[in-house]
Amino acid sequence: MLAKQSEKIKIPGIGMRIIKSAIAVALCILVDLIRGDGGMVFYSMLAALWCIQMYRNNTLSNAVQRTIGTVVGALYGLVYILGYPKLVGVFGHEILIETICLFVSIVLVLYTTVLIKRNQSSYFSCVVFLSIVINHIGDSNPYSFVWNRFLDTMIGIAIGILVNNVRLCFKPDRKTLFVSGVDDILVNKRNKVSAFSKVELNRMIDDGMRFTLATKRTPASVLEPLSDINFKYPIIVMDGAALYDIKSSAYVKEYVISPDTAVEINNLITDNGLNPYINVIIDDTLLIYYRDSEDEVNRRLVNELKVSPFRNYIKREFPGDESVVYFMILDKTEKIDAFYEILVKKEYDKRFKILKYESEDYEGYSYIKLYNRNSSKENMLIYLKERYDIQSMVTFGTVKDRYDILLSGHNFDEMVKSVRKRYEPLLGIRRGNKQNF
Repeated sequence: MLAKQSEKIKIPGIGMRIIKSAIAVALCILVDLIRGDGGMVFYSMLAALWCIQMYRNNTLSNAVQRTIGTVVGALYGLVYILGYPKLVGVFGHEILIETICLFVSIVLVLYTTVLIKRNQSSYFSCVVFLSIVINHIGDSNPYSFVWNRFLDTMIGIAIGILVNNVRLCFKPDRKTLFVSGVDDILVNKRNKVSAFSKVELNRMIDDGMRFTLATKRTPASVLEPLSDINFKYPIIVMDGAALYDIKSSAYVKEYVISPDTAVEINNLITDNGLNPYINVIIDDTLLIYYRDSEDEVNRRLVNELKVSPFRNYIKREFPGDESVVYFMILDKTEKIDAFYEILVKKEYDKRFKILKYESEDYEGYSYIKLYNRNSSKENMLIYLKERYDIQSMVTFGTVKDRYDILLSGHNFDEMVKSVRKRYEPLLGIRRGNKQNF
């Protein structure tokens, strides 16, 4: 309860986007002072703030939108303030002419952005157009005003792009593969990832950082909290049994149990009164065979997980003609312990990789997972190294002596901050703890 309360009242720190926004506004003021009369710094500030985005590629996109919108709005604004007084002089009825002209002009401004296929610039076009025609219809030199408004915006855009792309790191480390765990590191107890971690990981990955995950989870369980992260390298899933490429929704490599051996294991499990969850991969889709159980916890497990669009539970007997990625059993701890002893007695622990651990979600219950003997994070990292020509790597985790960087497991942004220090070190000063191949 105390942990939940402290999590609720946690005050976020001031991020770099806030700092950069303030710097951009200050630079707009400085440029305006140097520029002297003629400019309106307000327009520069708006343009600069619009360009300060979480990701650098969004900065350029927003700058293009703002530029096109400014050009379209300024041109129509110039035509309006030149033509409107003449129409009033000919027809009179100032309010009626103004209403008709504004109606027609807004239609033309918006339709122009549609014709040039820049619909996202329509709002800025209208803002620039209205700022010209509403506030400066009577200016003695309309050309000068329109030019200055355009220049104000372009100054703001230039400052926004400059500030959002400046970095104190001159040599980002694009050669090292950074490998992180998931639970208690990136994903919290509520199966959520912080906004900070998402933004920073995506920013660095888009910049060229090599990053992947190593987890006991299935791809479905990874995708649910991490679907917003733009992974470019395959992730190690199911405790090293498979390598999954999120971009192509395909399994790159698998360590499986042959069909004949899988039938043997399935018979041993069922003969001992246990219900297995049998995970197989068919056409890059993970299928989970299961049977009805009288155990309430197992029923709840299936009901909670099968609703996910990323999971494919099939209530039927194992066909016996498919290779298996792994078997999972969930039952009362005393039954799991007894069955584990049977596995050891039959020397299954020498033929297969077997994990046994207590459930964190179901009190008094434990898991057994049985994999191909070669299933391991280490083997998959060797494969990644060979396939992608990786020269060094840094691993992050919470188990002492198993990872290069030991994390506390209490701060769910700690890993990302640690990765950032190594990927883009301040002034190019590198840190150690790398594994070189």
